[in-house]
Amino acid sequence: MSKDTSGERGTSSGGGASPNLEWRFNQTLRNVQGLLKGRSIPGKVLLSRNSEPLSQGTSPGASPQYFNRSFSENDQDEDEPNESSFEGKLHNSKSTTSMGDAKVFNNTSPENSTSFSIDAQRPVAGARATDSARVTKITQELSRPSVILEKLRELSWSGIPPYMRPNIWRLLLGYAPPNSDRREAVLSRKRLEYVECVSQYYDIPDTERTDEEINMLRQIAVDCPRTVPDVAFFQHALVQKSLERILYTWAIRHPASGYVQGINDLVTPFLIVFLSEHLEGGMENWSVSDLSPQILSNIEADCYWCLSKFLDGMQDHYTFAQPGIQRLVFRLKELVRRIDEPVSKHIEDQGLEFLQFAFRWFNCLMIREIPFHLVTRLWDTYLAEGDSLPEFLVYISASFLLTWSDKLQKLDFQEMVMFLQHLPTKNWSHHELEMVLSRAYMWHTMFNSSPSHLAG
Repeated sequence: MSKDTSGERGTSSGGGASPNLEWRFNQTLRNVQGLLKGRSIPGKVLLSRNSEPLSQGTSPGASPQYFNRSFSENDQDEDEPNESSFEGKLHNSKSTTSMGDAKVFNNTSPENSTSFSIDAQRPVAGARATDSARVTKITQELSRPSVILEKLRELSWSGIPPYMRPNIWRLLLGYAPPNSDRREAVLSRKRLEYVECVSQYYDIPDTERTDEEINMLRQIAVDCPRTVPDVAFFQHALVQKSLERILYTWAIRHPASGYVQGINDLVTPFLIVFLSEHLEGGMENWSVSDLSPQILSNIEADCYWCLSKFLDGMQDHYTFAQPGIQRLVFRLKELVRRIDEPVSKHIEDQGLEFLQFAFRWFNCLMIREIPFHLVTRLWDTYLAEGDSLPEFLVYISASFLLTWSDKLQKLDFQEMVMFLQHLPTKNWSHHELEMVLSRAYMWHTMFNSSPSHLAG
């Protein structure tokens, strides 16, 4: 899909959207989620409603089964509408709408999403066949002598089958090489290199550390027990020690930033995904004591290298004063102003600064804002975005915030602060997360090529 939106927006003044306009935009959103259902478009993949649905009979807040081999019932490949028909509809919708009218997308509060909820929960005939087709596509790509990473990104953007995640994440991050003949040798070498790093930097007496290094290690030791505190698994002594070694070794080897609170959260998705290769069932039943020291060492090394690769593209998020995050917060403020001016004005009128709530979102990449069982699905999209992730995070955050557009406009300063610090996402399922990603994709497509969306 072309992202060149110049000349596609109409000249309306940005006032209240007409019923026809609102219907047209809502219909476009339905086209994204309902018609295409995970189908790839050049340079991007449109996501399905439930890329990783919970099993039937499972409550929305339940933890996923990491070894459930079924995949999205919405990842349909056969008998789908023509891509160009969707692009035409999107073009027509945008051609009659100003940027200011984009706020009609925000009709996403629970009371306004009944039709989506019902549709998302409705069984789909032949789901097993479409699951199989989806998995076959990914399997074929992984079976190549040399994986085409751009194709793998397209297939991964809308969600990865849980049992395929470990291998795909390693590939997307550039930790494992695309060439299958070299893969095992490279991983073995890097795992050994990590063990040597731990021996050199971590397994030494404090007398060989500087005062700064001692203080950093103490801070890490304090933060590890605070990492995902509502998930008991992370309180296991072996897990805590692994986190400590990973974080300290990374900080020593990245002196420009060192350890910054929040990086501890970023290790957790990798830890869960790489442990899932060796532990069956739900995370609440896992016991790392059942794993051999060699397997634990390999998992820890994979987490370290994947964290390093992941943070390579956002180093200035964690350097002094964290300028990268401050830049994203500014862009978020400007984007929200363009998408939903009433909310933007209300936040400004109440004296609430975006930095007061959005800093944590960018610092921890939303891990603390959604139920932990949804994090790996969100990170499928993160890793598929690659170097474009920081830019796309702005759109995800805008979509997340404007989920509560109507609610926010009724709150005063203190109420907004409390609400945004304790957002009602505890019972979210994959449906709500996919809605956030859908809107983020739509807004990115509409606005990203137009520099005026961040203009003053």
